[in-house]
Amino acid sequence: MNEWHFYEPAKGHGLPHDPLNAIVAPRPIGWISTLAADGRANLAPYSFFNLLNYSPPLLGFSSMGWKDSVANADASGEFVWNLATRDLAEAMNATATPDKVDEFDRAGLAKAPSRVVATPRVAASPVSFECRVSQIVRLETKEGRALDQWLVIGEAVGIHIAGGLLEDGIYQTARARPISRGGGPADYFETNEAALFRMRRPG
Repeated sequence: MNEWHFYEPAKGHGLPHDPLNAIVAPRPIGWISTLAADGRANLAPYSFFNLLNYSPPLLGFSSMGWKDSVANADASGEFVWNLATRDLAEAMNATATPDKVDEFDRAGLAKAPSRVVATPRVAASPVSFECRVSQIVRLETKEGRALDQWLVIGEAVGIHIAGGLLEDGIYQTARARPISRGGGPADYFETNEAALFRMRRPG
């Protein structure tokens, strides 16, 4: 008979490591570039991130605390999402720093100019979405208690795709070797052709 581990999150999980982010996984990475008022670029990865809507294209990242990415996006009204790939994994990880530095420089990443917004994108990333902020939402508990957790939603107003990722006009997801966040302190997953299976919706 199957044994179940049940817990109520408010009372603790009773395990060596919180399983929540290992269960809801792998999660796409919001590798977000922003620009501060003084012109300093900021680049940081967020694992609470996803595409939220087709038309208009909306995507959002959620930050634990009012960090530079949120503050810059709020002040400038824009940000850029950059696709994190296996080739860029170590550089992406190097940008996960709380220090007040230009993370592009720290990680040895070249900047590329955007077309619609002022914020630069990661030159080596094969896909980037230039976004205008549509909402910044402070998250709350079920009782309505405000959390220091901020959901930044942006509308993609310009999209860059490396030509090599298109085949007969169709974007090839696995070709970019995108990476996603797993659970624990260090788990990541790569999307590749071996992981592909196809299943059409009924009807």
